[in-house]
Amino acid sequence: MDVPKRVLIVEDDPTSLELAAAYFEAEGFRVLRAGNGAEMQVALRKFAVDLLCLDLRLPGQGGLSLLRELRRTSDLPVIVISAKTDDIDRIVALEMGADDYVDKPYNPRELLARANNILRRVGRTPRAEADDDDRFHFRGWTIDPAARRLTAPEGTDVHLTRGEFELLVALVRNRGRVLQRDTLLGTLSGRERDPFDRTIDVLVGRLRKKIERDPKDPELIITIHGIGYVFVDHAEENEDNSARQPAY
Repeated sequence: MDVPKRVLIVEDDPTSLELAAAYFEAEGFRVLRAGNGAEMQVALRKFAVDLLCLDLRLPGQGGLSLLRELRRTSDLPVIVISAKTDDIDRIVALEMGADDYVDKPYNPRELLARANNILRRVGRTPRAEADDDDRFHFRGWTIDPAARRLTAPEGTDVHLTRGEFELLVALVRNRGRVLQRDTLLGTLSGRERDPFDRTIDVLVGRLRKKIERDPKDPELIITIHGIGYVFVDHAEENEDNSARQPAY
């Protein structure tokens, strides 16, 4: 028998909190409730949580600050809840590692659907060690999809959020092929394709800061304006071209 998933909802409006909780509980979730950051921290210390729904507008310590602290030690899936006018806060939250977001006022069924999408994706992520043949290499970097690990050329592991890792794997797996934003968005989170959704652009910006020599002048993840992105490993191309040169 499957163990029910536990979701922690952090929301200072009691009506919104109870409405969302009712939808999750009706679907078999165990729901923890918190009205502020302090209560959230207590819940995370006491219980094993599978998903966090975090309102950005909280009394006392705000949602962005709480998310920043959480990401220092945890890869817990997070859906942020923000007002439609909080575009900057929403983008910053994605840059900090939020997995998804919903805008207020939101339909609790949408929040539940996004939660299920994330949890299904997490459940499909294998944790066992991969054979070397299943790994990807570029410029001394190594991606191990099964272990969900990115190793830098000097041998150190580089922390990536779930979204960052899945995007990098999708790009590297299709190196040399232009991938549209909506295609990448669909493979990452199962979100409805929305031409105004900036999730992919935010994730690309974060990845560039971690793997590019100069994030402002990227050499690996290239923007194809009006279309999407392509992963280009010029070092590998040069090696292939050299190997194809005729011998004299």
